[in-house]
Amino acid sequence: MSDTHNHGAGASESQLKKALALTGTFLIVEVAGGLWSGSLALLSDAAHMLTDVVALAIALLAVRIGRRPADDRRTFGYARFEILAAAFNALLLFAVAGYVLYEAWRRFYEPAEVQSVAMLVVAAAGLVINLVSMRLLSAGRDHSLNVKGAYLEVWADLLGSVGVIAGAVLIWLTGWLWVDTLVAVAIGLWVLPRTWVLLGESAHVLLEGVPRGISLPEVRSALAEHPGVASVHELHVWSLTSGQISLTAHIVNAPQAHPQELLVQLRAMLAERFALHHTTLQVEAQACELAGQEHTFGGAHRGHGHAHGSEQTHEHGHTPDERGAHVH
Repeated sequence: MSDTHNHGAGASESQLKKALALTGTFLIVEVAGGLWSGSLALLSDAAHMLTDVVALAIALLAVRIGRRPADDRRTFGYARFEILAAAFNALLLFAVAGYVLYEAWRRFYEPAEVQSVAMLVVAAAGLVINLVSMRLLSAGRDHSLNVKGAYLEVWADLLGSVGVIAGAVLIWLTGWLWVDTLVAVAIGLWVLPRTWVLLGESAHVLLEGVPRGISLPEVRSALAEHPGVASVHELHVWSLTSGQISLTAHIVNAPQAHPQELLVQLRAMLAERFALHHTTLQVEAQACELAGQEHTFGGAHRGHGHAHGSEQTHEHGHTPDERGAHVH
């Protein structure tokens, strides 16, 4: 994985293990408490806490699996496991949120008895667990994207616990059982947009879309306007997983430009202006047969080589995500 993911990996793994143990144990307690008290709000919050458990498990697995080196079967390693797991998490959340909303609709017509004191006790315990988990993860959130994502999940669930506590107090004081259903609906509706965003971002990575924060027209212009570049084609920018952005492009060099020097200059410019460090550039004396076809072929032709009867050399970095830069 990239340096962003590896930095402090040992400490991150320890933090994630502790937070996962706490959150996973309390998930069981909250489900049992929700069934015992009859509180749909607690069950809805437990569904949200399930997202915390899955997010923490994904982050922990990503740290471990990401250490595996690339091999002859998986030349990019296992970094994309994080994205596949996130997509599965989103689909699971849609199913759980759908069930909570259906049960809430049913309860509006057939109110169920709710034990507000038990609901309050379980929700308060959940609030404490979330605070402890946030404390564990706070130290590593600035050094690891995985830990940061898990931290945000726990923070969001903490707000859900606050909502359940407020609902329990209101039921205890007023006897309004419909408050429990209202809190459950609020949590379910709050989770759904975040779930949709998670699924959309996962699908975008799997479809090898241009990562957020990168403007392809700006990158294309920066390359095309660089001295020594005659034209640019077959430009692709995508991410293998979160934080691992790669670029490939075919560069037609101007007659006066030296290919090797041009490669060094372009790679330095991409790193400085766009923070693109995993770059594969193919320099050509004239445009190859794929010029003008980048929108038709999509990402299918990344990293292929073309023989134009001239010597090929390679100018690329050291990560598995880079496929070699060719000079023609």
